[in-house]
Amino acid sequence: MTGPVDDVAARLRLIRTPSIGPVSYRQLLARFGSAAAALDALPDLARRGGGRLPQPPSPAAIERERQLVEKLGARLLFLGDADYPPLLAEIDNAPAVLTVRGDLSLTTRVPVALVGARNASAAACRFARGIALELATEGASVISGLARGIDTAAHEGAGTATIAVIAGGIDVAYPPENAALQERIAGTALLIAEMPPGTEPRARHFPHRNRIIAGLALGTLVVEAAPRSGSLITARLAGEQGREVMAVPGHPSDPRAQGCNTLIRDGATLVQNAADVLEQLRPIDARAAVRAPAPGWGAPPPEDASDAERERIGSLLGPVAVGVDELVRQAGCAPAVVQMVLLEMELAGRLERHAGGRVSLS
Repeated sequence: MTGPVDDVAARLRLIRTPSIGPVSYRQLLARFGSAAAALDALPDLARRGGGRLPQPPSPAAIERERQLVEKLGARLLFLGDADYPPLLAEIDNAPAVLTVRGDLSLTTRVPVALVGARNASAAACRFARGIALELATEGASVISGLARGIDTAAHEGAGTATIAVIAGGIDVAYPPENAALQERIAGTALLIAEMPPGTEPRARHFPHRNRIIAGLALGTLVVEAAPRSGSLITARLAGEQGREVMAVPGHPSDPRAQGCNTLIRDGATLVQNAADVLEQLRPIDARAAVRAPAPGWGAPPPEDASDAERERIGSLLGPVAVGVDELVRQAGCAPAVVQMVLLEMELAGRLERHAGGRVSLS
């Protein structure tokens, strides 16, 4: 953690406030300059958005979390810290804070996400274990989600060159049979969690975990996946983030291969071995294997909006997600004004953010 102790506590308190996600966290810091100033402004912002902000956690609760993280042998890693994973920092909804245990240098090797079916075939698990070992031997790191099936095989094959991203707290083992593997990864490789310690994983947490898996990696490789599986969500997120998407083909009669075959049909790279993966991901100059966060274009800090502008922007929103750029075009308002109205509505619990810079009414 960087920065004064009081600022670290204020940032964590802001992050842990309900209705504040990664995008709104960054916008609040850009608008108010510090987490403490943003916390003071939250009630008024939520009121303008037409709702009431849930109560931020108390300073005592934040101190208990920090003490528990330290007791677990972990640390808090904030977006903007020098050792925050550079590829993950590039995505528009990068986690504002992570809880980590282990060797962060693994994120600066050639990072490859390897995901697939939980009820995978024995042949697919053997393949995943073998290709993970080959990738690790060639200097890559293998990222997965510590689930049953392909994820477990990938972690086992990569050994000390693996990164596990879990959906619950850093101290919660899920599935329970992977408790020993999770502890081994934390001790010899790298374990990452976005949720606070003690959080039991719920269905809504897994898509958030998947965006981290995809965001950490230069490319995502899928080994067996049924249609509409979580692995395909990870692959879709990788594509939206501008990363490589790769898949291992399977027999057409096996439903567990349908997802991979569909990915290949839609343009994913067909992969048969580790050399195929590294050919896609390694640049001509190996020193550029992991790039610094791209500066890109950032939205201007949100600006105050008038009641008329709030009404105009709110009337354009509905249950179907729409791009923020489309809202700017149709509302005829400055981008900074649109961002402020959306921020107010999110803090009031009326707005939901989606991948690809899209929003909808909650």
